[in-house]
Amino acid sequence: MRIVVALTGASGQIYGIRLLEYLSKTDIETHLVISPAAKENIEIETEYSVEYVESLADFCYDYMDFTAPIASGSFKHDGMIVIPCSIKTASAIANSLNYNLIIRAADVTLKERRKLVLVVRETPLHSGHLRMLAKLSDLGAIVYPPVPAFYSKPKSLDDIVNHTVGRALDLLGVENNLYKPWMGRESISEKEFNL
Repeated sequence: MRIVVALTGASGQIYGIRLLEYLSKTDIETHLVISPAAKENIEIETEYSVEYVESLADFCYDYMDFTAPIASGSFKHDGMIVIPCSIKTASAIANSLNYNLIIRAADVTLKERRKLVLVVRETPLHSGHLRMLAKLSDLGAIVYPPVPAFYSKPKSLDDIVNHTVGRALDLLGVENNLYKPWMGRESISEKEFNL
């Protein structure tokens, strides 16, 4: 399996880092692009270095390298994820404004009818954002905001991050054990729900 991963300048760099950490322990081939704003946010939001994050991928590309394999639809892969995805990047993808490698790779992913998961990290959303996200969905992208779930009773920030990343991996068809899926109310006692 081969996955394209992009990190853009939205808050929530830990989502992309955790996804790369998980994939680095599998035999899935990863192709990574990190935007300049994401590189800044990695340093602002986390204890990780950009070099560490890049070391988690099998292949890394410069943000402006349009000669990279992932810039072409003839490069076969099993899906692309932009995690986190800024509104600026989402808007550029929605409008095919291929001014950097991330947007170009997403554009060819859509035109080749491959999976594109956008972990859009923005709130609140105005009507322009909502129309643009609906347009992305119409184009075939999966818009997946990192909204935490609480049915698994997370005990830490890691639990919340892992749940979001695990669900995102599910959307790409990557089996994982990062979170406990909902198995119905019967699997949770009333005491656990404080009823």
